[in-house]
Amino acid sequence: MSDELRLTFVGGPTALLEIGGKRLLTDPTFSPAGAQDSGGGRTLTKTEGPALQAADLEPIDAVLLSHDQHADNLDAAGRELVGRILLTLTTVSGARRLGGTAQGLPPWAAISVGALEVISVPAQHGPPGCEGITGDVIGFVLRGKGLPSVYVSGDNASLDQVRAIARRVGQVDVAVLFAGAARTSLFDGAPLTLTSEAAVEASRILGAQHVIPVHTRGWEHFTEGPDAVRKAFANAGLGERLHVLEPGESITLRRGTAR
Repeated sequence: MSDELRLTFVGGPTALLEIGGKRLLTDPTFSPAGAQDSGGGRTLTKTEGPALQAADLEPIDAVLLSHDQHADNLDAAGRELVGRILLTLTTVSGARRLGGTAQGLPPWAAISVGALEVISVPAQHGPPGCEGITGDVIGFVLRGKGLPSVYVSGDNASLDQVRAIARRVGQVDVAVLFAGAARTSLFDGAPLTLTSEAAVEASRILGAQHVIPVHTRGWEHFTEGPDAVRKAFANAGLGERLHVLEPGESITLRRGTAR
């Protein structure tokens, strides 16, 4: 079993993580560009199709789904995948809605996927008090003996949640941050995911030596793209930690190394 993490960026929030002999997929969005039904009469506009299709990535051992309520995290094609995959880890309420093989994890619950421990960690999809509108969201921490530890933020906008994760789980080697400062008409346009500057601070809090931003492109309501993230990390003197991938691109990471 390799001691590496190989991450392939598909687009939006979707990435394949190969670690500990397992293949894990974050928030699957495989529909083509265009308006996407996001429930409650809302639509979100997808500006880029995926660089890879689900069939290009299979077999997939598990989906790490931060939440099911919004099309930019689970679109129609992503739902089709979740409907047939062996295991989807998500929120407790999301598992009830999805049914099938979806398994709900409350915050801080842990489950073994082979030799890999997957820990559900809290996330806040907007400003304080947003939960009644944006709904429940979780992130994930992956770890295992001899493996790099990985934080997948999901749609989190709160540094307080990141601090709580660092206190409870400790530092991580790799942070996969949903960092596009998503904004809609909700909450007077307050960010629903990390801004570029907040992503910098999250990486500091977590002590992450490698940071991979996702969820920064491909949807109209993302307000800070890859260049904004690059600028924020460069201004903070942390540019060497940042790995901005193009859709379809892969990176292999060990503790303290990248290639």
